[in-house]
Amino acid sequence: MLRDVALNGGSWPHFSYPESKMSQSHNRKNNGEEERRRRSKEQRRHRRKSPAMASSLALFSPATSASRLSLLNPPSIIPQARRWKVPTIRASVSARPLVTTAPDDLVSSILSKVKGTDRGVSLTADGHREVGNVASELAGYCVEEPVKSPLIFGEWDVLYCSVPTSPGGGYRSAFGRLIFKTNEMVQAVEAPDIVRNKVSFSAFGFLDGEVSLKGKLNVLDGKWIQVIFEPPQLKVGSLEFQYGGESEVKLQITYIDEKIRLGMGSRGSLFVFLRRG
Repeated sequence: MLRDVALNGGSWPHFSYPESKMSQSHNRKNNGEEERRRRSKEQRRHRRKSPAMASSLALFSPATSASRLSLLNPPSIIPQARRWKVPTIRASVSARPLVTTAPDDLVSSILSKVKGTDRGVSLTADGHREVGNVASELAGYCVEEPVKSPLIFGEWDVLYCSVPTSPGGGYRSAFGRLIFKTNEMVQAVEAPDIVRNKVSFSAFGFLDGEVSLKGKLNVLDGKWIQVIFEPPQLKVGSLEFQYGGESEVKLQITYIDEKIRLGMGSRGSLFVFLRRG
């Protein structure tokens, strides 16, 4: 009967039989190879795409993403507070700096102007003016209370007087100078309050003499002193006598140091004293 069906063009009936263990192992092997081939293809495809992916990822790396995104999406412009610029001050050094004269230089200057002038007699008006200018500068360096300074004590030569007839009186007048030649003019200030003035001279070129005065010093304030002199003593050769009466002078000490002393009389006469020894 089965043969008749086959011969007559009929189809064979289909029967399913359970697979054997060998066939199952074979199928698993084939499936594993196919899986490995599939994965290998994907890996090769992934390697071909990796450069592009790397470059695309680099666009969003921390180092570059901000800059690139800023180009695509520029931030909104927020006005900032104005910063005031502090002006810079530049000081230039002058080619001719201000030169200040030290007291020692002023002392040397005033001494050079008065020496060899017969205590100011031979100075011109301009010369007296120059001496006065230097004396004014030195006054700026005077100690605060010069009358209390121990520097005032000692012997001093009178080098200059702006009024030449003031020291020595008539002996220093134009006529007196024809007869009397002044040799020395010395002032000694002795502690605590004694002042001695002495003017030595020669009369007619051969007769020596001197006039001396002794006075008491009174302090009026930090700069001014008053000296009351006894009647002068005159000595000529072996003769000595007293004449005249008491006299009084006021003197302001405008500068003093170890070398010189400057004084201004109550009538405006300027004196320059040089310490002896």
